[in-house]
Amino acid sequence: MKAQILNEETGPSGLTLNDVPDPVPNDDQVLVDVKSCGVCFPDLLMSQGKYQLKVPVPFTPGTEVAGVVARAPAGSGFSVGDRVQVMSIVGGFAEKVVAAPDQLLRIPPELSFDEGAAMGINLQTAIFALKTRANLQPGETVGVLGSAGGVGVATIQVAKAMGARVIAIVHRKGAEDLLRSVGADEVVQLEDGWGAKIKELTGSGVDVLIDPVGGEVFDEALRQVAPDGRFVVIGFAAGGIPTVKLNRVLFRNISVVGAAWGEYVRTHPALPAQLHEDLTAMVADGMRPPVNVTYSLDQLPQALDDLANGKILGKAVVKISE
Repeated sequence: MKAQILNEETGPSGLTLNDVPDPVPNDDQVLVDVKSCGVCFPDLLMSQGKYQLKVPVPFTPGTEVAGVVARAPAGSGFSVGDRVQVMSIVGGFAEKVVAAPDQLLRIPPELSFDEGAAMGINLQTAIFALKTRANLQPGETVGVLGSAGGVGVATIQVAKAMGARVIAIVHRKGAEDLLRSVGADEVVQLEDGWGAKIKELTGSGVDVLIDPVGGEVFDEALRQVAPDGRFVVIGFAAGGIPTVKLNRVLFRNISVVGAAWGEYVRTHPALPAQLHEDLTAMVADGMRPPVNVTYSLDQLPQALDDLANGKILGKAVVKISE
């Protein structure tokens, strides 16, 4: 089979497309023919050696697989021909992958394989942040930083499906149509005076603010959380790790909470399946994970470069096979 191999942790340039032996599942594993694989920030970090999970090189990255079961052990709950997502962690940017049955989730029948791949970590992270960590309630207002990225778009969709009003906060020009198409009620450009615009739209601020960005916008963003609100930290895509001025937290009675989906899953392994039930219901009600750009398997280094350089609006997917 063909697979992208990371030979050195130098970023996307460390990848090469190789012919390698097909993986051989053990008696307890499922073999999946890969159709599509999502492109996400952990893939980029792994290529740079910066992800919290260290995998010795050489290896095949790829965490968001959608495909078809080619072989399944008895008692696994899956059969040949089943359409599945695979939370593979690694191995997805290849024509075949093996995984334990508990890493598999069924793709809703309404979705294509590309959409199934786009239903992976970003949507899981979004619903984990909003439901599990922020306890979002219908009618509350959610502000989303980094809203034109994969996690941002997923957060807008899930927040709308949960009955929230959503304010998308974005620094990239030309994203407004996309953001409104996935459910944003308001779009605010991240520039001088953006905090005042949030206050103008809300009065006292947002009930929940989702931050996958970090960096220099943190202080201003914290000011935009209403009393009794929740500031949810998802990551630090901007690179800088900010510090919290606790007087603001104390006197305004707000909460700052972390939402590290991957770390939570390590100690709560049933979580992805539980959240997938909620996401599947949202899909049945009409939500569709948007696929904004697709690449071929040989174009994976370009896809990761584009992700690193902020050229991808929304979600990118690598198409492995038809």
